[in-house]
Amino acid sequence: MESGFVSGLSGVKVAVIGLGASGVAAARLALKQEGEVYVSDLRTDAQTTARGAQLRSLGAVVDMGGHDLERVAEADLVVASPGIPPSLIAITGTNGKTTTSMLTAHLLETAGHRVALGGNVGGGMAPPASELALLEPVPEWYVLELSSFQLAGVDTLRPDIGVVTNLSPDHLDRYESLDAYYADKRHIFDNADEASRWVLPAGDPSVNHLAGEASGGRYYFGGTRAAGSHAFLEDGMLTLASAGQTESVLAEEALPLLGRHNRLNALTAALTARLTGVSAEELAEGLRTAKPLPHRLEPIVELNGVLWVNDSKATNVAATRSALESLERPVVLLAGGTDKGEDFSSLRGSLAGVRAVVLFGAAAERMADQLEGSAPIVMAGGQFTDVVGAARRLACPGDIALLSPACSSFDMFTDYEDRGRRFAALARGSV
Repeated sequence: MESGFVSGLSGVKVAVIGLGASGVAAARLALKQEGEVYVSDLRTDAQTTARGAQLRSLGAVVDMGGHDLERVAEADLVVASPGIPPSLIAITGTNGKTTTSMLTAHLLETAGHRVALGGNVGGGMAPPASELALLEPVPEWYVLELSSFQLAGVDTLRPDIGVVTNLSPDHLDRYESLDAYYADKRHIFDNADEASRWVLPAGDPSVNHLAGEASGGRYYFGGTRAAGSHAFLEDGMLTLASAGQTESVLAEEALPLLGRHNRLNALTAALTARLTGVSAEELAEGLRTAKPLPHRLEPIVELNGVLWVNDSKATNVAATRSALESLERPVVLLAGGTDKGEDFSSLRGSLAGVRAVVLFGAAAERMADQLEGSAPIVMAGGQFTDVVGAARRLACPGDIALLSPACSSFDMFTDYEDRGRRFAALARGSV
C-alpha cells in the first residue's frame, strides 16, 4: 500500500480524461502501479502536448485533440477531469426510472440547461455513463439512470439529487434473495452528506427503510399535501409544495403520457427539476411537450375502436400491475415470457374488469395456475402472431389491447425491444 491507495494495477485498463494537473497525477500513479494507461485531451496547446509527451515516455498511450471512445469504453477504470461539476442527478428504482430520467432531462433542457443523460437508459436512447465524461462543452447537469447491477459496484458516487422511484421484487432470477437486490439499490445512499437531496415516494416503507439514516434533505412525491408530500395531484392539477407555498404546474389531462402511473413519474421528474431551480412555468412547458417513450405504455394504433398499447418494458409483476391500475378502459392483457420466479398471484387484484388474459411463452403455465379464477384466461401457444391474433378476436370497441408481459423476453425474442417492435408491427397489420 502507498498513501492509502491499493497497490498493483497490473492488467487493469485505466482511461484518464483530461491532462490537467490532477489528470497527469492520476496517470502517473496508475503507471507506477503497472496499469495499462490511456490518456486523452481535446486540447493541443504546447503545455498540454508536453504533458502528453511526458506520459507517453512513461508508457501511456496518449491522444491529443480528441478521445478514442472505444478505448474509454473498454477501460476498467475511468478517471474524469475534476473540471466536471458535481451537478449529478442519479435515478434508480424498480419501475419508472427510464421514464423519470428522460422526463427530468427533458424538463431541464426545456428550461434552457445543457444536460447529459446516460447510464442504464435502454434502447440506445442515451449513451453509457463513461461517455458523458467526454462531452464538450461540459454540461450543467448530468442525469444518470442507475440499475441495481450498476449500483453494486459504486464506490464514490454522491449525487446532488438522488431519486428512488419505487421498490418491488425484480431480477430474482439473478439475485439469491430480495434482500440482496435491495442491498445493491441501497448503495445510492452510501456517500450521502448534508448537502444531498433525496426525492422519494411518499408513504413507502420499503424506500424509507432503504434510505435509513442517510444524511440530506428529503422531498416526497405522491400522497397528499396534508401528509407532507412535496409533489401531488390536487383538484386535477400536478402540484408542487415547498415552504408552505403551493404551485399548480399542469392539468393532469394535459399530460401527453398514457396512464395514471405516468402522472406519478411526471410529479417525480417535476419535483426533481424544481430542486435545480426550474420554474413552475418552465415545468409546465416541459411536461406539455413530453413524448411517450418506446415500449412503456406506448400507444401504437387504434383500429376498430381498439387501442393497441405496447408496454413490453414491463418485465416484472409490479410494472404490469402498475399499467393495469393506470388504465381507464377495459383491457385485453397479453402476458408471459421468461419465468423470473416472481409470484404472479399478486396480479389477481389488478385483473378485476379485465376482459381476458392471453398468456404465452415459458411462464404461461405457471401464470395460468396462479391467476386461475381472476379473469378469463386464454393460452396462446405457437407463434407470436397467434398471441396477437387471439387478442384481436377477444377485444371489443372501446378496449385496450395491452402487451404488458410481467416477464422478460428471452424465451422468444432478443430483448424487450424486439418483443415490442414485433407487437407494434402485428398490431398495425404491417406483417
